[in-house]
Amino acid sequence: MTQSPPRDAGPSPARYAYPPAPRSGPEEIVHGLRVADPYRWLEDPRDPATAAWCAAQDRLYADEESRWPARDELLARMTALLAGGGARPPLVRGGREFHVRREPGRELAALAVREGDRTRTLLDPLDVDPSGTTVLDAWEPSWEGDLVAVQLSSGGTEHSVLRVLDTATGGTADGPVDRVRRSPVAWLPGGRAFYYVRRLPSRHSGGGVPPRRVYLHRVGTPADQDVEIFGAGRSDTQYYTVATAPDGRLLVVGASEGTSPRTDLWTADLTGTGPDRPDLRRLQHGADGRTAVRLGPGGGPLLLRTTAGAPRGRIAAAPREAADPREWRTLVPEQPGTVLQDFAVLGGPALDRPLLAVVRTRHAVGELTLHDARTGARTGTVPLPGRGTVTTLTARQEPGHELWFAYTDHVTPATVLHYDAVTGRLCPWTGGSPAVAPAEGVNVTQEVVTSRDGTEVRMFVLSPTGRPDRPRPAVLTGYGGFGASMTPGFTPQALPWVRAGGVYAVACVRGGGEEGEEWHRAGRREHKHNTFDDFDAAADQLLRDGWAAPGRLGVLGSSNGGLLAAAALTRRPETYAAVVCAAPLLDMARYERSGMGVSWRDEYGSAADPARFADLLSYSPYHQVREGAAYPAVLLAVFDGDTRVDPAHARKMCAALQWAGTGDAPVVLRTERGVGHAARASSRSARLYADVMAFFAHHLGLHLPGEPPA
Repeated sequence: MTQSPPRDAGPSPARYAYPPAPRSGPEEIVHGLRVADPYRWLEDPRDPATAAWCAAQDRLYADEESRWPARDELLARMTALLAGGGARPPLVRGGREFHVRREPGRELAALAVREGDRTRTLLDPLDVDPSGTTVLDAWEPSWEGDLVAVQLSSGGTEHSVLRVLDTATGGTADGPVDRVRRSPVAWLPGGRAFYYVRRLPSRHSGGGVPPRRVYLHRVGTPADQDVEIFGAGRSDTQYYTVATAPDGRLLVVGASEGTSPRTDLWTADLTGTGPDRPDLRRLQHGADGRTAVRLGPGGGPLLLRTTAGAPRGRIAAAPREAADPREWRTLVPEQPGTVLQDFAVLGGPALDRPLLAVVRTRHAVGELTLHDARTGARTGTVPLPGRGTVTTLTARQEPGHELWFAYTDHVTPATVLHYDAVTGRLCPWTGGSPAVAPAEGVNVTQEVVTSRDGTEVRMFVLSPTGRPDRPRPAVLTGYGGFGASMTPGFTPQALPWVRAGGVYAVACVRGGGEEGEEWHRAGRREHKHNTFDDFDAAADQLLRDGWAAPGRLGVLGSSNGGLLAAAALTRRPETYAAVVCAAPLLDMARYERSGMGVSWRDEYGSAADPARFADLLSYSPYHQVREGAAYPAVLLAVFDGDTRVDPAHARKMCAALQWAGTGDAPVVLRTERGVGHAARASSRSARLYADVMAFFAHHLGLHLPGEPPA
């Protein structure tokens, strides 16, 4: 392994052949503030001028990419790291184990079913579309397991189409049903019907996004005959969830305003009204907290996971006829220092008492404990393979003593594990992919960073030695939004980087959920500056403690994390040598006008509110670009099928940076076609990771000729 000075990034922008981009957009007065938008014309991808500009940016990017000698080597390594396949925990219905798995060497995950010792594929997206641009968005088997509702989308759009498959034959039993997007599906017993969420036709949109409604669909009937159950008269930006009990007696409907951390709940006893006329009554309304309901068999109580009155989460029990949260009884209380993530119910004749398997995180690291389901008292702990993350608990719908979940950490691909509560044995699930050993040559530590206001922030650091033995080329990433936590997860892009002598760090900044709902709220709306201050402090500590070499620190972020990385760029461009923003949110003055922006008002605040608009403008990266600043190398990566964050954000930012900068590092736009914000073929992921890390290697001076000697 060798390290070299950052390579010549090419001629300065004064001589760099950036595509011409007229600054012809308007300058407006909004809430008394002057707001310039010189590149508004780049918002329209159908405009011939935009298309020509994008084609020129494609050529510029190809030229820049050709300067990265590590790119081909990294692509080979990323391909190998992602080639091993994988699986997710099964849902057991009617004695069948339904699960998603990607066989080694396959591009996409397929839906499979295991019966006894035999596993067969029910739906492989590559059989539907050999191009690899159609993906499985969601699936839900009926209670009996003889039918399964599947949702597929193409081109990265996440505009799903729902069909019902016959488990025995794999053939289509019903559908298609369009205008769904990862809709929850709640089956009624017998597989005759299900509740789901669907958008109204576009004629109801009023020029915006059509509102959602909850419907009852009867299998075998056209979707236009579905019965609307809930949603009329409510906000057009409401999101809904639906759930049913296995016996079909109870329906639960949840509603939230966009991404708001508040949930309203209704329940209906279907025994007296029938499924198409549920008498919904409020279970929770106006409470300040997220709540999810778990329904079990029989007439047992409702079990609720909620942050209402407990920002780190608690588990409560409530009578099925409850109409007020005051009737809830706390079963597993909030635990200081940890955040409740999930739980599952275990039971059956082999156990002397029913149990709750409870997943919490402590400073983003997972823990799995067992509790008496009647009293909530802790009865034991399930040891985990390492300091990682537990995801997707599943158990049998009828009382059973088996638990399935996935485990992963920064250096270990996700592995499905099976826990037997009778024997206490934890082992890899025999229906999943073989367990993969953690990657060697990478050490993970968790550091404590002190932010500007004295708040302690955790940061994971992946390094060759586990200590700051000498300054190295380093990449810092984070997210800091929507209560999403940067918990340990397999990070293939970091492994060759660290093995070659670099450092890769993950900052758990405010706005995320690593320390509970209060941590989230401390980094949203008018408090968004805390997110950026935390990230600045993490970068400073990497440099001060000797993890990172001055002039060789880069930042990486995606989606809301792309906003974070771009804010770091515009706040302190001199701190960083390279910045990568993927699918980034960058024009905060107009974010509500495209993609899913309107649903994010609770997170960022609305531009219609004068106070919130001033906050948004104060950090909006597009508006914070300054003429004459010496910006570092910047790579903006976008995906043309992205329906969450409009690629126009990155196009406008790219034009602004190319116009403004005086440094000698390039600003380039990487546009990928046929993919979107979410799932993609493994080869597409490998190419994206390889391009990003080759960009960093080139501009931070990390040499990657091959694996370093042991």
